[in-house]
Amino acid sequence: MISKKVISFFTFGIFLVIAGALLKISKNPQASLILAVGLAFELLAGLLFIWNKIQKK
Repeated sequence: MISKKVISFFTFGIFLVIAGALLKISKNPQASLILAVGLAFELLAGLLFIWNKIQKK
């Protein structure tokens, strides 16, 4: 089962990616930063998920 921490990082990352995409459409200068932070949260969630799977073996 996926832990609550992984789900939390994943959903927050998705939220930031969507927010960054909307800001990119409105030509906000900070849109790239928000997209990058969102992708970093997605990467962290993926790494935590893989780490948990490795530890359970």
